[in-house]
Amino acid sequence: MTTRRESILARIRTTLTGTSNVGTRIWRSRVQALARQESPAIIIEPVSDTPEQNTSLPTLDWSLVVRVSVVVRGDVPDQQADPIVQSLHAKLMADLTVGGNAIDIQPGNVTFEMVDADQPTGVISCDYLVRYRTELDDLTTIP
Repeated sequence: MTTRRESILARIRTTLTGTSNVGTRIWRSRVQALARQESPAIIIEPVSDTPEQNTSLPTLDWSLVVRVSVVVRGDVPDQQADPIVQSLHAKLMADLTVGGNAIDIQPGNVTFEMVDADQPTGVISCDYLVRYRTELDDLTTIP
């Protein structure tokens, strides 16, 4: 059985399939460089996961920060990424429970990084805060 965290990350990946201009070029926690033909692409990775114990219930409320990064190549990378960011945001906000795995998902910071490569490259990272709950002694169960 997988943890709630893993279920949420897997669901986000599934939800983003078919994002504008990306199709299936979506990876989880990818660390290898992308080849030119692999962009535009989306990379999904957990950033942090912080528990808070409910004193009245034997449960933990978690705050999972998930980073969804869009990697594009072009003369104005942030402009090229814009329709992709809009599409992924709309897809994530369409189901605030992340397939019944979460209490809520909220948008957070968006950062822009431009990289000098064989072709101008941009990495636009969109952070999302996913709130979810587990049993105190079981990270797989939804209370």
